Amino acid sequence: MTKTTRRHTPYMVQPEYRIYEMNKRLQSRTEDSDNLWWDAFATEFFEDDATLTLSFCLEDGPKRYTIGRTLIPRYFSTVFEGGVTDLYYILKHSKESYHNSSITVDCDQCTMVTQHGKPMFTKVCTEGRLILEFTFDDLMRIKTWHFTIRQYRELVPRSILAMHAQDPQVLDQLSKNITRMGLTNFTLNYLRLCVILEPMQELMSRHKTYNLSPRDCLKTCLFQKWQRMVAPPAEPTRQPTTKRRKRKNSTSSTSNSSAGNNANSTGSKKKTTAANLSLSSQVPGLGAIPNCSLNPGRDGDLCHSTAVTPSGQFKEKH
Repeated sequence: MTKTTRRHTPYMVQPEYRIYEMNKRLQSRTEDSDNLWWDAFATEFFEDDATLTLSFCLEDGPKRYTIGRTLIPRYFSTVFEGGVTDLYYILKHSKESYHNSSITVDCDQCTMVTQHGKPMFTKVCTEGRLILEFTFDDLMRIKTWHFTIRQYRELVPRSILAMHAQDPQVLDQLSKNITRMGLTNFTLNYLRLCVILEPMQELMSRHKTYNLSPRDCLKTCLFQKWQRMVAPPAEPTRQPTTKRRKRKNSTSSTSNSSAGNNANSTGSKKKTTAANLSLSSQVPGLGAIPNCSLNPGRDGDLCHSTAVTPSGQFKEKH
């Protein structure tokens, strides 16, 4: 009896497995995880030009925040700074579409689960739609992340309610929400701050690369932006066309030159004849040709005319 071995699906055609790996990496986080750990986390799962977008609706209206690659590590760290001890994502009935250089995962039933240890033990389930775009290569990192939050639920264990059943103050505190649309105040404040930080990424990068002062970085960035605005658009380079010369016989060249001379002489005669003919002789009754000038005449008009008298003399009329 022969044993058939099942062949595993190639790694790059399992984009959901990357979310599973990301959940495992987030669970391996410790309290001592510093900025280097979060930078390594973002480098492993996000492209260098990746963007992360969150859309949700608060009491004062709909919100939409988009941050770049340099701000993504700090976003995930603020989730845990707000009292979260565990974070993972659950994708159900996701749809995958393959393109030439990317894979898109559209999950309409995505749940972001956060376990809060403070101010009280609460499990928050944030539901919404998650759209991910992965690069179609061996690394399969996320290029775009867009999470649209629809609703959220905060779950408190019954055991905690039973413990404080006789304490109305604690029950009143347990009945209040600890998040806003599933996001902590730390995360919301950071997203608001990113509205200011995102346009300043060019200044920060220049300061880190060239060790310039903030004022010099601002001057350099503004000058380069001004140069890009006033610089004319680059014209596409045209390839020079090579022309081949055809040899002509002496007889044909002589006949062509003579024909060309005749044509030139005929054309010059026609131009001379047309130049000698005046408008007054061609069109009867035409006695004045208007001649406009920017210099005002005697009456302040900008236009004056030159009239032709019957004797053939020119007389200027204003």
